[in-house]
Amino acid sequence: MKMTPVTRILWIVAFALIALWALFPVVWILSLSLKSSSDVSNRQFWPTEISWENYQLIIDGGARDLFLPALRNSIGISLIATLIAVLLATLAAYAIARLDFPGKNFVLYSSLAITVFPVISIVTPLFNLWSQIGLYDTWLGLIIPYLSLTVPISIWTLTSFFREIPWELEQAAQVDGATPFQAFRKVIVPLALPGVFTTAIIAFFIAWNDFLYGISLTSTSAARPVPAALSFFTGASQFEEPAGSIAAASIVVTIPVIIIVLLFQRQIVSGLTSGAVKG
Repeated sequence: MKMTPVTRILWIVAFALIALWALFPVVWILSLSLKSSSDVSNRQFWPTEISWENYQLIIDGGARDLFLPALRNSIGISLIATLIAVLLATLAAYAIARLDFPGKNFVLYSSLAITVFPVISIVTPLFNLWSQIGLYDTWLGLIIPYLSLTVPISIWTLTSFFREIPWELEQAAQVDGATPFQAFRKVIVPLALPGVFTTAIIAFFIAWNDFLYGISLTSTSAARPVPAALSFFTGASQFEEPAGSIAAASIVVTIPVIIIVLLFQRQIVSGLTSGAVKG
């Protein structure tokens, strides 16, 4: 269907408004991060003079010992949690999509129900349990709760991708002498790779952005992730808000997300749309 000039202009205006609405908070945080401590309190949107003071503070200044260990923790914990979640979800989703066993729909819908379960209701029991068994303030003590967030949504997402792959391809591989696991590894997984890749990115973002577990299950820089560490930033004095340094840290931790999206946008779009149309 060919759009009229008026319709095209309306679509352009609509997209521009949506982009402005979505990007305004990011631009505002970027502007705040480029303001000096004396310039933060002014009401101008842009800094009167660009200053790298806040970035120097978190990279090589007073906030370095708080921010850099937290950045290392976030990267390591999120990557490990993502890898385990995708591996478990791939096997579980394949079983749900391909195998016929009692209760598989219950497992699928239970995984969806877990995602809407209020996280705050289990933080206190986890805190008590982790303190007793030695997992408090450790990487493993965060990875396990992160799996409760990433595995269910990964199972639900991957199940739809496996259901779209023709069963005959796997049967043909087995006729040619492949074992069920070889058929799964060499035929099914490569075909579902866009979905697996997209699921991995979603799981990584969930773990990367978590605050509640990070602030509740850690007490030192040994395992505290960046979202939790930001709440411990302080100003140069008790009367100064650390808004500039928090904004700079927020921009720094957003950069990996932007890089991932820009580098793998084709795979992300392919994965999100591969299950949209059958046939």
